[in-house]
Amino acid sequence: MINLAIQLLAGQLNQHLKRTYAVNEDVAIVSNLLEMDGSVVPNTHNKLVIFLTNIEKDAVSASLGGSQGFGERALQRNTALHFNLYVMMTANFTGNNYAEALKFLSSTISFFQRNPMFSHHTVPEMDKRIEKLVLDIENLSVQDQSNLWSALGGKYMPSILYRVRMVTFDSEDIIGRQPVVTVSKPTVPPVGSN
Repeated sequence: MINLAIQLLAGQLNQHLKRTYAVNEDVAIVSNLLEMDGSVVPNTHNKLVIFLTNIEKDAVSASLGGSQGFGERALQRNTALHFNLYVMMTANFTGNNYAEALKFLSSTISFFQRNPMFSHHTVPEMDKRIEKLVLDIENLSVQDQSNLWSALGGKYMPSILYRVRMVTFDSEDIIGRQPVVTVSKPTVPPVGSN
């Protein structure tokens, strides 16, 4: 599900960048910046690299375990889990291409400012398991940004961090069946009858 959400954002952004700058290849790619050994990931040069920096359970949107009526029994399901994804969009342009980095990063910010939410209405091809994605810019202090880039193992590059809300994991597994309890209303004799 996480991969589908991030790939959807990259796909939508690429459509925008291709239209805006008349480029044929994808500018935005989903990838790590660095390999585990610290070397640069191939094919990320002169690209807008999109990668996950953190996953957080969304406590505000937590829902209760669901049940659904089915004949004389109710089906019990596990509680759906809602997550926020922290997604970094980094302009990995080197040397004389620094101005290009800023141009593509600016276009990215403008695109997601105009399109802060993706749903089946706005993106019909979105996977049916994703209800919607809502993007918010996550402001980082200089110290927090320095700590994040240190943890990533790299040096700062022009980038923006988004919190992507409402990635839901719902197994839809039935965990039990319980009889439906109904209460019948007592019959009241008509007025005036003994």
